[in-house]
Amino acid sequence: MVVFDETTLGLIFLIVGIVLLLVEASSPGFFIAVPATILIVLGLLGMFIPNFYFSPWAPISAIAVGAPLTYLTILLYQRLAPPSPPITTVGGSLIGRTGVVVRDVVPDSIRGKVNIDHQVWSATARELIPAGTKVNVVGSRGVHVTVERSDEKSEEGEPSTGEAEHKE
Repeated sequence: MVVFDETTLGLIFLIVGIVLLLVEASSPGFFIAVPATILIVLGLLGMFIPNFYFSPWAPISAIAVGAPLTYLTILLYQRLAPPSPPITTVGGSLIGRTGVVVRDVVPDSIRGKVNIDHQVWSATARELIPAGTKVNVVGSRGVHVTVERSDEKSEEGEPSTGEAEHKE
């Protein structure tokens, strides 16, 4: 059986805590900064306070140190990485972009489907536009777009730039 003295045990806690912080820094989101911070503080306490780990006060000290450090680490985390709203695309931001019809677009219906920037949108148009046709977005309403055939001629094998003129 291996027996560690307090300085060695404190050093182990300190090293494990630092490694956990480095892991957290390299790929944030695992929320291992809390146990890492607690291990670092408890490691330092054990290294510098004689008989810290083997006293009856050790569990009480661990809770007394751990609870506020957990709270402070959470507050720090909230400041460093505030939650952000999900990224969404609104129909109005698509006006002027180029897409490809994936399901026939029919006038006065939103059953047609258009692929614009790797997203499929319901679409309508003033004329029937068959699948596979390149189109420009000329308007939007709610979650569907209004399209028209693209006059843009692209070289074979070159993707369209998506820069079309907006017609009023």
